Amino acid sequence: MQALVVDHLSPDLSGCALEDLPVPARQPGEVLVRIHAASLNFPDLLMTRGLYQFKPEPPFTLGLEFAGEVIEADPDSRLRPGTRVMGGNKTGAFAEYACVDARAVRPTPGDLDYATAAALGAAYGTAYTGLVEIGGMKAGDWVLVHGATGGVGLAAADLARTLGARVIAATGSPAKAEALRAACNPDAVIVAEGRFREQVAEITGGHLCDLVYDPVGGDVFDESTRCVAFGGKLLVIGFAGGRIPEISVNIPLIKGFSIVGVRAGEYARRFPERGHVVRDAVDALAASGKLHPHIDRTLPLSRWREALDAMAGRDIVGKIVLEPGR
Repeated sequence: MQALVVDHLSPDLSGCALEDLPVPARQPGEVLVRIHAASLNFPDLLMTRGLYQFKPEPPFTLGLEFAGEVIEADPDSRLRPGTRVMGGNKTGAFAEYACVDARAVRPTPGDLDYATAAALGAAYGTAYTGLVEIGGMKAGDWVLVHGATGGVGLAAADLARTLGARVIAATGSPAKAEALRAACNPDAVIVAEGRFREQVAEITGGHLCDLVYDPVGGDVFDESTRCVAFGGKLLVIGFAGGRIPEISVNIPLIKGFSIVGVRAGEYARRFPERGHVVRDAVDALAASGKLHPHIDRTLPLSRWREALDAMAGRDIVGKIVLEPGR
């Protein structure tokens, strides 16, 4: 089978290559899945450089999440051969086949196609964990979503709108503003450059935001501390902007807001019952057609470099999906 392997870490993808590998042998408790679609996530890019908190030892097959069909499973497994599934692991998705713990995959909700299912899990799981489980988002809340043209941010904007919140979608690229409006129909779009608090205040009638969802960090985080309403929450999702910000604690003290880190995967591992609630809620919304994962493009696995270069260059609105075997 073909797989995208990281042979050594590098800043320029020179350590990555398509390789021919044997189909992995399934162990008890695992399922062997034929992968039809695998979505690209920012941690995938970071892992090629050794910059993600999870640092697998090379060589390893890249890819966090996929959708496909079960080929082999334990005789008593609920996942019979032929079952359409979605899920994944920290690595292994950018390949034609993968063996994963049966608990790490689940049946694809509703009639979602493979590409949409592959784009759903991590982004919407993170969004639901942050906004609802940790953030306590309610209908009518004002939510500022940064990095809203990326997969994680766009999922948060879509989910917040679906659940009745009022959404300000923020992008760092003026050229992407119209595409962002079309992708998630937010209440407002802003370009998050410089001092954007005044825009947020005007849009919200002076209320500011009950929740700020920030996968960017850096200067965006700094200005966002001025955009949180009293009693609100600033949700730290990641640092796609590069700089990990710092804050003087007198700011949240005086302004009366909380800064909360969101690690959706770790949250589900530490609180498995809540992890099931998140998964089931996302799947139910997806099955009913209320969620709309936005796929920027689908590419054959052979065009992996184009996909990773587009992510590195922020040339994406939504998700890129790779299709092994194409």
